Amino acid sequence: MLFITVSRQTGSLGKEITERLAELLNLPILTRELVMSKYLPRIASKHELHMLSESPSFFLTPAQDGIPFAQHIERGMREYIARRPAVILGLGGQIIFAGHPDALHIKIIASPEVRLQRIMQQYSLESKDAERFLELTDRKHKKYISTLYNRDWSDPTLYHLIINTDYIGVEEAAAFLCNMARNRETLQTKQQIVAEVEGKRSVVFKHPSEEEFARILDMNHIEWQYEPRTFPIKTDAEGNITQAFSPDFYLPKFDTFIELTTMNQKYVAEKKKKVQLLKKLYPGTNINIVFKKDFNTLVKRFTRKEDSEE
Repeated sequence: MLFITVSRQTGSLGKEITERLAELLNLPILTRELVMSKYLPRIASKHELHMLSESPSFFLTPAQDGIPFAQHIERGMREYIARRPAVILGLGGQIIFAGHPDALHIKIIASPEVRLQRIMQQYSLESKDAERFLELTDRKHKKYISTLYNRDWSDPTLYHLIINTDYIGVEEAAAFLCNMARNRETLQTKQQIVAEVEGKRSVVFKHPSEEEFARILDMNHIEWQYEPRTFPIKTDAEGNITQAFSPDFYLPKFDTFIELTTMNQKYVAEKKKKVQLLKKLYPGTNINIVFKKDFNTLVKRFTRKEDSEE
């Protein structure tokens, strides 16, 4: 599923836009504060946590297990996104997930003059103090990215889209990004369906019965893969594979392999032996041998099972 990374300049309304965007998409926000409190306290001392909050270079320091703190954070973020989509605010998400097919990288900016006015108003600062504040935060953002990833934070090629909030408000920007995310997700779904269809069209079946079985599965909207895995089932004294078995179909939703066979008893007996050996060598593997006459019976059983799970 699509997830979004947001980088922002201080005073660009990036945090406000992120919060509104997450609300519109009903997604959680992965922030620096959340990551620091979630992944680091169990591996960092109080002193190390303080250093991590002050120095970007300290993220390259190994934790107690010898793995750098930055790697711990990156691993935690990847595990989080693998479970569910989110909006990632900062944290170098645009680099960690660069090239990820489900990622949408956004940067929120504003002109120095506009940012200065916003900071002065937000924190009741004088112009000179606001300038120093912006200079310091910009330097920290750039240093974090350059130190950990050796990349330029301001490089526009890191992002799919850069939004200037000089003339765009929080609601307008969030609504625009929300629509963009939804349209992109719809497009990805369509592309995935087309790819699956094209992939099935390119399958070269070894026997007409296999093509017929695939057609029955398609008619009943049951996802299938053709010979996706080969199981070694016999080896010689030196460990070389002497016999392997590739079941005809795999049904992902039911975690079940299907081996089709004809009524010729010679082949039936041979395949039964292979299946028994496979089950012995690979415990927990679900596999069924199916006769042509049993096609519809089996499909009806899987269809009922699918309906009961929905």
